[in-house]
Amino acid sequence: MDRFKEILKKYWGYAEFRPLQDDIIKSVADGKDTLGLMPTGGGKSLTFQIPALAMEGICIVVSPLVALMKDQVQNLKAKGIKAELLYSGLSSKEIEIILDKCLFANIKFLYISPERIRSDLFQMKLQQMNVCLIAVDESHCISQWGYDFRPAYLKITNLRELLPGVPILALTATATPEVVDDIQERLEFKEKNVFRKSFERKNLIYLVREVEDKKRYLLKIFSKQGGSSVVYVRSRKKCKELAEFLKTNNIRAEFYHAGLQNEVKDFRQNRWKSGVVQVMVATNAFGMGIDKADVRTVVHMDLPDSLEAYFQEAGRAGRDGEKAFAVLLYSKPDRVQLLKRISTSFPEKDTVTKVYQSLGNFLQVAEGAGKDAVFDFDLGLFCHNFKFNVLQAFNSLKILQRAGYIEITDDLEHESRIHFRIQRDELYKFQVSNKDFDVFIKILLRSFTGLFTDFVPVNIDLLAKRTKISKEVISKYLKELSKYKVIQYIPRKKTPFIIYTQERLPLSFIKLSKEVYQDRKENLTQKINSVINYAETSTICRSKFLLEYFGQGHAPVCGQCDICKEAEKMGLSKAEFDEIHTEITSVLGKEDVSVDEIIKKSKHSEENVLEVIRFLKDNEEMESLDGNRVRWISL
Repeated sequence: MDRFKEILKKYWGYAEFRPLQDDIIKSVADGKDTLGLMPTGGGKSLTFQIPALAMEGICIVVSPLVALMKDQVQNLKAKGIKAELLYSGLSSKEIEIILDKCLFANIKFLYISPERIRSDLFQMKLQQMNVCLIAVDESHCISQWGYDFRPAYLKITNLRELLPGVPILALTATATPEVVDDIQERLEFKEKNVFRKSFERKNLIYLVREVEDKKRYLLKIFSKQGGSSVVYVRSRKKCKELAEFLKTNNIRAEFYHAGLQNEVKDFRQNRWKSGVVQVMVATNAFGMGIDKADVRTVVHMDLPDSLEAYFQEAGRAGRDGEKAFAVLLYSKPDRVQLLKRISTSFPEKDTVTKVYQSLGNFLQVAEGAGKDAVFDFDLGLFCHNFKFNVLQAFNSLKILQRAGYIEITDDLEHESRIHFRIQRDELYKFQVSNKDFDVFIKILLRSFTGLFTDFVPVNIDLLAKRTKISKEVISKYLKELSKYKVIQYIPRKKTPFIIYTQERLPLSFIKLSKEVYQDRKENLTQKINSVINYAETSTICRSKFLLEYFGQGHAPVCGQCDICKEAEKMGLSKAEFDEIHTEITSVLGKEDVSVDEIIKKSKHSEENVLEVIRFLKDNEEMESLDGNRVRWISL
């Protein structure tokens, strides 16, 4: 057994790798810059975790998804593998402790959000570390043409300058050919090196249903289709309303969105995973890191913003290889609503600059100040104070982020955290002279480890249950100990953060370049039109449409989607279609050929051969020439 399989068996309990994992791992181990394209649920994280465990030194993992990073760090720690996480919202003392542990405590993985890369302290400490690998998750975020571009990802090239010779592994689940090239160019690959798995999912049946009463149709789906399901909607309000509707119709449903508290999210997610809840109605906040193999149906009630997002969310169905369904419910007003997103996503430039000016005033940042400063940010209060529409303000901030003036993080929930500022001898003296705190300090020391070396998350609800003391009293004790400078106490909070990536500039200096504004707007328009085309096509196989969008030329028809089933009604089974397709391929070859010659050489009826030729033309595989001749379009 090779060393990689030994590690796989030791920590994860598997004897064999999934397709592509082994190839990527070996490429990385050979020191090559590598791009891995693997579908959602394909085991991307193992492709950097396993080679890193086989190497000397620490692996730096860059990811924009703090919740997913937290999960991975917890999972690694549970296996006895040392891992840490750096993200916006940590105090400077917490950051310093984590970086020192990476230098002196044999930490194997340091997960870091991209906006933390430019920190002077991080860059200084990084150069003292023995780094064996840089892993870039969700690497499409580095591409201007990716569906989720994040300017902070461009700072990853700083890692190349600071760590010459350290290989990069870039990973993504969805990328068009243009984005694949862009990722490698921006990450400065020494040579192109892409491993990709076909995005084809033979067990996943794609369906689009044009219906007016979507709720009633949803009931129809669940009356026929048992098993675990996810229903995606756009808004938090709709999320709750739809879950209540399903419950009143005797379907075990629950709702999930980013605005819920972590304990509520975990509780609902676990009930869904265990099968107590059949249907999870959710916004796109649900799914990252969710690994439930037996999801039978994923339904989209609204059109997504891009086929990349749709493919990733739909792909959460049927990971066990059994038959599953990805259903998109569509009505004509959806088209209008989606096209409106172009203007809401790109407010007028005057609005964007006004938001920038108001933001500086709101956060009380003077012109020429604020570089690298991190601020708690309440979007609702900001909009109320300055009379902005919430969507306009949020999208203006996103444009300012793309332009490189600020970073705005996701809405994050941070547990309460404490760290003892004094050593044990001093603490003992404090306890002797402050009897009121003695018992409480002893409870803390018994309940949590690492309090003298780390900032430790403290679940106040759990502590209250354990001690039979109210949460309010516990919080009061912690605040008092903080005042006495016995501990550093960071109360629990839920907030996004604004980070000034450069000092606040005078308004006349704010420029929104063509690349940042106009090109991105056109790119979004193309993506939205692709979604509408997918929903409205009546001739192109759903699977084929998606596969070719992601660059898989001449992808096969699936024979299972609503389009293919309509074709079957014309009198052709999939077996007959495949036979005729094979005959046409053998006759047509690389030359153009007359339709009469194809019919003559086929053992099937003229009507059926013509039906297949029509279908191939509709699916843009074949084109007509003069003289009743045809040829493959790629030629």
